[in-house]
Amino acid sequence: MLNKNITMIISIGCVSLILTMLMFTQFKTVDETDIVAIETMRETELRAELANWKEKYEEIDLELQEREKRIADYKEELSNDADSSILLSNEVKEAETYLGYTDVQGEGIVITLSDKDIYEIEYWELLELVNELNAAGAEAISINGERIVSTSDITLVNNSIILVNLAKISGPYEVKAIGDRKYLESSLTIKNGYIDRVRANGKGIEYTLEDKIVITGYDGELNLKYSQEYKEQEEN
Repeated sequence: MLNKNITMIISIGCVSLILTMLMFTQFKTVDETDIVAIETMRETELRAELANWKEKYEEIDLELQEREKRIADYKEELSNDADSSILLSNEVKEAETYLGYTDVQGEGIVITLSDKDIYEIEYWELLELVNELNAAGAEAISINGERIVSTSDITLVNNSIILVNLAKISGPYEVKAIGDRKYLESSLTIKNGYIDRVRANGKGIEYTLEDKIVITGYDGELNLKYSQEYKEQEEN
């Protein structure tokens, strides 16, 4: 019985850590705000954008409350010792889906970025696009088949090679995103938004809205080198 309780406590700790990381991913924001785009937006566009952001933050707040309740459920199930292993197994599977370790499908948008004449797509333009999609509520993203998760890197090597998850990719760059396709589209096509900026730089960009997009799961390992669970010390 003691060993079983210890195992369950460890399992709860692992799931709680996964859920905490998930919430940090949900709150990821765009690195740089396009002030010029905001200043040139019409009043009606600003009102619509503010309403969309308000809705997204309310959704995140509700999700946070739900996950806090689930952690409380774990503790109750452990104390009752009733079907706790089944509950934890189901929640671990769900957490893995949210974190990007399973294949998923759903509606969304497919964006294709391509070099044009002497103008080449830069790695930071891919990073900016990922941030834009995350801010618009994308639930899953991939670049040329590489799944984007909370620990993904989009980097440049030798001033010419773009790496995603340490894998070399080359143009044209196909970026898939699962989510509310109309909202994803509006976030990219807004006046002076991402698509306008790419085209203004002389580069190619096209997109399609899809009813069914399949994005494969991340097959790497999640390694935390510096983060450890914080345990408050008891006062004597």
